[in-house]
Amino acid sequence: MTGFKTIVKRALPVLLLITIAVPSWAETFTFTSILTGPSEAPPNTSPGMGFATIVFNNVAHTLSVDGAFAGLLGTTTASHIHCCNPAPAASGVATQTPSFVGFPLGVTSGVFSINLDMTLASSYNPAFIALNGGSIAASEAALLAGALAGNDYLNIHTTVVPGGEIRGFLVLVPEMSSILLLGIGIAGILAFARIKRLSR
Repeated sequence: MTGFKTIVKRALPVLLLITIAVPSWAETFTFTSILTGPSEAPPNTSPGMGFATIVFNNVAHTLSVDGAFAGLLGTTTASHIHCCNPAPAASGVATQTPSFVGFPLGVTSGVFSINLDMTLASSYNPAFIALNGGSIAASEAALLAGALAGNDYLNIHTTVVPGGEIRGFLVLVPEMSSILLLGIGIAGILAFARIKRLSR
C-alpha cells in the first residue's frame, strides 16, 4: 500500500498542473451568473431573480451574454458587467455604458442576448479603458482575469434601486476537457498502481 501512496503523491501535483493548465489553452470560457437582490452591495430584499450565461472567447475576442430576469420591483434602466473588486464589494462598470445595447429597458421581466466584439472601444466603459492604460487589449485581459478570479458580476439596475436591484458574480463552468483529462489521469494512476502491485 505504501507503493500506491508514493505513486499518488508523485502523480497528484502533475495532474493538478495539467488540470490548471488546460483552461489557459481554451478558446472559450463559460460562466454562469444567478442574479438576486441579496447579492447586491448593499443587499436588498427585491423578489427579482435572473440567470445568465456569459461566454468569453479569447481567440475570436468576443463576449456573449444570454439571460433572463423576472419579478423586479422597478423597471430596468441599465445592465452591464462590473469589474474587478473581490466579492462582495461593488466595482466600476467595465462593459458598455449606459447599458448593454439591446438590453430590454423599461420592463420588470425579460430575456436578452448580447454579443460584443472585445476589440472595439464601444464594447467597454471608457473609464474602464482608462483604468487599463488606455489599451483595449489590456481592458479585455483585465475583464477576463477578473471573471476567472470571481471578481466580475452582472448587474441589472432599475428605477426602484438605481444602484442595482439584482446582481450575480460570474462563476466559471469547468471545461469538459479538463474534467475528462483529470478522470483519465486518475484512472491511469490507479491502473498503474494495480499493475505494479500485481507484479510484486
